[in-house]
Amino acid sequence: MIAPQCFVFCIGEKLSFILGRPCFASKDRMSLKEKFSDRWKPFERSLQFWVRAVDIYVGYKVCQLRTRLVRDAGEQEAMWERQHALAAEKMYLLCSELGGFFLKAAQIFGKPDLAPAAWVRRLVTLCDRAPETPFKVVQQVVEEELGKKFDEVFERFDVEPVGSASIAQVHRARLRNAKTDVAVKVQHPGGELLMMIDIHNLQAFAKFLQKEINFDLFSLTKEVEKQIRYEFDFRREAEAMERIRIFFRTNNRAAPVLVPRIINGMVTRKVLVMEFIHGIPIMNLGDAIAQRGIDPCGKLATAAKQKILENLTLAYGQMILKSGFFHADPHPGNILICKDSKVALLDYGQVKQLPDYLRLGFANLVIAIADKNPSKAAQSYRELGIETLNSDDDEEELFQLAMKMFDTKLPGGITTLSPFSEESSLKKISVQSFPEELFSVLRTMQLLRGLSVGMGISYSCAEQWRPLAEEALYRAGRLEDGSFKAQQRSGFLQRVFRRGRIFDQQR
Repeated sequence: MIAPQCFVFCIGEKLSFILGRPCFASKDRMSLKEKFSDRWKPFERSLQFWVRAVDIYVGYKVCQLRTRLVRDAGEQEAMWERQHALAAEKMYLLCSELGGFFLKAAQIFGKPDLAPAAWVRRLVTLCDRAPETPFKVVQQVVEEELGKKFDEVFERFDVEPVGSASIAQVHRARLRNAKTDVAVKVQHPGGELLMMIDIHNLQAFAKFLQKEINFDLFSLTKEVEKQIRYEFDFRREAEAMERIRIFFRTNNRAAPVLVPRIINGMVTRKVLVMEFIHGIPIMNLGDAIAQRGIDPCGKLATAAKQKILENLTLAYGQMILKSGFFHADPHPGNILICKDSKVALLDYGQVKQLPDYLRLGFANLVIAIADKNPSKAAQSYRELGIETLNSDDDEEELFQLAMKMFDTKLPGGITTLSPFSEESSLKKISVQSFPEELFSVLRTMQLLRGLSVGMGISYSCAEQWRPLAEEALYRAGRLEDGSFKAQQRSGFLQRVFRRGRIFDQQR
């Protein structure tokens, strides 16, 4: 006599053979549920984004209408502050709960020069706060990518990651028979699909929003999409990191920033093993100074901050103007402060190669801003392919826009860029077309300006970059030899006599 459970098993086997799938109802239900969940997830994610994004936008438009009914400037400001605080909390929840690309958005909007103070305070906490991939999954990815057992490769591997971002997380480890630690960057499984969903939603929102602020936001999102796709191949990142490390070594007696060294034979599409650099995240610099009993506003702290800004400014100036190939993911989470105030620049997933015509056109714009020459700035805009609806009479307003976009020192009385403000240069000068490649330069300016504001040190990176811009134009045959040498002598004397005044502490 056949036991009932055996009978069910036999029938199940036959049905499984006939239908080509297991017959166990519970497994079928789970499989169907998982498939439905996977297919529904993009729609659910898109719906969540649109509901939250429209809610934030409508909140600001309502506040804009309400403030027009109020005459008292103090009351208007208080209304805007309450709106900023409310929107900051909503934006924080959007970025933290959806994760993915929106964590990168938090890095962009959480800068003190670009966003209201309430946004900065809330969003800055999201750096390196992406959901972590479980250690068992990390171990599996590493073994599959490197083709070796975990214990064969590593003598020690910290279970807790040093940091986790939207695309990958980094663990500290030590290779077998090695004396120094390494950083192991491991890609989050399934992250690329979610990123593309987020970006396509953002592109649709950008098309709507750019009508409000008269700026070509869609091109910005297309450039971001291109860069994000590159980030999912760590082999490309390793090549870029090594190229930039060699560039700094060959163009300087001492490199302005430290770049991690790649461990040969340990780079795949999803795993990257590199030198581990010891340092303090730049966001924690203020706390580190205070813990050592140093006055944050004193001469010692100010000198350290100036050195940090000088090194970062020189590094980006050399990359953009001298090479054209530069680190294009500038945010505080990628900067470490090391011993003797040395700076380490991390994460080369996003890099950009500027075509020569843009590199040299930007060099002309840098000189125009440093010389405070509106006519030359307008000419440089045309050379760069930046198309606006302004007339020749708007050169001064166009120059104000150039300073706000491409210099770290904002015009007097301005501490935050507000594209929705009625007095915004973007409202007055409608930017119809903007080269995608220059958005990465804009992000660099945001980083340097944000650090400048955060550290309380005001300086003009255009003035710092002027000699590099002149050298780039001279080497391209666009500056005469005698003119270049005279400018170099003049620039040298100016830097000698103005040494202590290039970086002015803000009061």
